[in-house]
Amino acid sequence: MKVQAALTVLLVLASVERSDAVGVRCFARFIQGVCADELGEVEEDDCCQNPHYGHQDTDGQCRSCGSPVWSPWSSWSFCNVLCGQGVSQRTRTCFGIAQSECEDAENKLEVRPCNGTCCDAKGWSSWQAWSSCSVSCGEGGVRTRRRTCSGPPECGAACTGPSEETEDCPTSTCPVHGGWSGWSGWSGCSGSCIAGQHETDQPSRTRHRSCSNPAPSGHTTPPGNRCPGDEVQRQDCSELPNCPVDGGWSPWTPFSACPVTCGVGLQLSDRKCNSPAAAHGGRPCPGEQRRSRLCQTNVHCPVDGAWSPWSEWSQCKSPFGQRDVRCKQQRGSQKRRRECLYRAHNGSICSGELQSQTRACYDVNRCYFKGSWEGWEPWSLCQPPCGGTSRRSRKRICQPDYSGYHYSRLPMPPAVFGTPAADCGATPDGGPAEEVQTCFNAPPCS
Repeated sequence: MKVQAALTVLLVLASVERSDAVGVRCFARFIQGVCADELGEVEEDDCCQNPHYGHQDTDGQCRSCGSPVWSPWSSWSFCNVLCGQGVSQRTRTCFGIAQSECEDAENKLEVRPCNGTCCDAKGWSSWQAWSSCSVSCGEGGVRTRRRTCSGPPECGAACTGPSEETEDCPTSTCPVHGGWSGWSGWSGCSGSCIAGQHETDQPSRTRHRSCSNPAPSGHTTPPGNRCPGDEVQRQDCSELPNCPVDGGWSPWTPFSACPVTCGVGLQLSDRKCNSPAAAHGGRPCPGEQRRSRLCQTNVHCPVDGAWSPWSEWSQCKSPFGQRDVRCKQQRGSQKRRRECLYRAHNGSICSGELQSQTRACYDVNRCYFKGSWEGWEPWSLCQPPCGGTSRRSRKRICQPDYSGYHYSRLPMPPAVFGTPAADCGATPDGGPAEEVQTCFNAPPCS
């Protein structure tokens, strides 16, 4: 067990104050290498008081605050050559505070041979016809044309260059249509816009007439009457647009309570653009509608325990002292263990089976058995997964004859433990018992 490594992780999780603590961008969610819901910048120890959080350093990589765990393997890539022998590969990433503590931490890349299927890839098709121009007349129009890459997606490397081209359209003069001029006769409006629907002083215009055709006359005798009616007519300018109303902010609401009981959280305050609301083309309220601030509880969140991988099974030994059971039809027993790691700050203990398992076994390590050939085992992956000399191998399966070990009478058959020296004789076809192949074009080691 990696007891020392587990203790190291626990110390980190315990948020021991460090003299070289630096600020990081803290996020409330970490999902398979992606940080989401940014909280703000805090010290790494404070951010990682919650093991579900993630943080981003100056290098831009998102890291988890939780215990180390492998991501799923990626999908196998396309073959790295278009035609002939090459390799495809898949990768995985270790997430968590102590990334080097993932089981088999160096095993991040797997490679297997493949044959490029694009030997007959033709490349680009002919260009399609140009599209219609984006404008019907005048300047500034563009048109496009496209082409497609023949063959399946893995053959895309056979097509270099763009799949789309754009060019300016030939220009043409747009027709000019006639229109009415404005009415004459009225004076200009007294204002340029209507300030509000309920305003009593709206912009207006006037026209005049004089009582002079003829003018009223008469002297010592009764004079003529003045002309009936008004000398001035007034008309509201109802066709004018409403005046723009710029938006204004309401007061900020108080900051919300800290939403977490451990780690760091985010308090929010907002305001509304309704004092007044922007209207009739007026400017919207400047600035942000919401503001936030970090709150710190200075309490570490519980860190739940996680099982380590099972250890290898111990040597198969007799339960009766030092009696030797190797190569004998006498049952022994063996154990394996696992540890509940990373639990801290009153987190949950590991659930499931116990920390240790015991099973009955027969010790057949290096014992001679007659056997029979049973086909080939699967090909191994390419080893090493990078560099210039990568190979894979497979062996014929020589199945030992364990018929003399009568374990069928037990409810749980004992395990046959160890690597026997099985003798299956000559192979059925006279060929080799093991095959080795070169993996061509393996990726360079970084």
